[in-house]
Amino acid sequence: MASKKVGQLPKYAVAEMAAIKSRLLAEGIDVIDLGVGDADFAPPRIAVDALKNALLDPAMSRYSFQQGLPAFRESVAGYMKRRFDVVIDSADEVLPLIGSKEGLAHLALSLLDPGDACVVPDPGYPAYVGGATFAGADIELYRLRADEEFLVELETLGEQRLSRTKLVYLNYPNNPTGAIAERSYLKRTIDICARYGIILAYDNPYVELTYDGYVAPSIFEIEGAREVALEFHSFSKSFAMTGWRLGWVCGSGDLLEPLRRTKTYMDTGPFLALQKAGAVVIDAAEDCVAPVLGAFTERRAALLDAFTKEGIVSPEPRGGMYLWVPVPGQITSADLAASLLENEGVAVLAGSALGAGGEGFIRLSFACGPKRLREAVARIAVGLQRLGIG
Repeated sequence: MASKKVGQLPKYAVAEMAAIKSRLLAEGIDVIDLGVGDADFAPPRIAVDALKNALLDPAMSRYSFQQGLPAFRESVAGYMKRRFDVVIDSADEVLPLIGSKEGLAHLALSLLDPGDACVVPDPGYPAYVGGATFAGADIELYRLRADEEFLVELETLGEQRLSRTKLVYLNYPNNPTGAIAERSYLKRTIDICARYGIILAYDNPYVELTYDGYVAPSIFEIEGAREVALEFHSFSKSFAMTGWRLGWVCGSGDLLEPLRRTKTYMDTGPFLALQKAGAVVIDAAEDCVAPVLGAFTERRAALLDAFTKEGIVSPEPRGGMYLWVPVPGQITSADLAASLLENEGVAVLAGSALGAGGEGFIRLSFACGPKRLREAVARIAVGLQRLGIG
């Protein structure tokens, strides 16, 4: 009964994993869930208090529409100036989102026609493929490779394919690989987009989660980006507000307009009370991020140390909240993930769940504290031995 486009969508592994996890928990099995990027932190107290107060104001229960709450858009502009020294017009260059995920998917619907090409990193966030599929576009999967530092090197696509490309999704710090993008790379990517009339969707939810002295930029710090790029931000990762479903996209008014118009027919914007709370958080972003980043730094170290002690090599991510771990032996990533969940009670995400380019890896999130992470790695080591590949 589903439409042809729905039938073309790959399975969404995270949703399927949740169902298996629920069954195991109901059976009394202790499950350590490292499969989803949903850490066990409480949201900022100031967000909770601001939301409580906003709920008492009847005006906060009205439609927000795409214009949203002026205070929210002004706070976004203030953050972009403080953090990146980027000047954003809060009235025309900020669009509130019901989480960045919906904006990323709706962007494809707003820009792409059948026959247009859309470059998507493989592996990558499933919303990119989902949006492009619903738009009926031709999806150009770009295989992320370690020998290219997991970068999407557009120039390798060649003149013919680039001339058909209308939209490119980029995400650095990267999910799932933890790779980062240097400014020189971003500059040459922007130049290629400008040359071929390509719009760059820069998905930046992990911008505050970086390690070893690295500080991630906004795409708008790079010369020429304002003419070709839109940048997406989320409250989910840096502020531990995954379930609140709040984010924003910023960029020139002309580039934002197709998405704004599309969303007018899809939704009426985020709940105003959430935007009120979000504004308070953004105004105190530095204070709110600090404890989250500190905890993630400790968790990253614990995971890396635990894998080293088990003799398992894992690259050290410079950003994000995941380890991208090579799968030993000949087992597929999906079979390994299924075995670890069913037999060891550890949920990890098969690399293939994020695209065929993810085969040969599993992704582990920094979802719980160091003690549980070490226990998870010990269970993984037992699971590998059980499979004869440890």
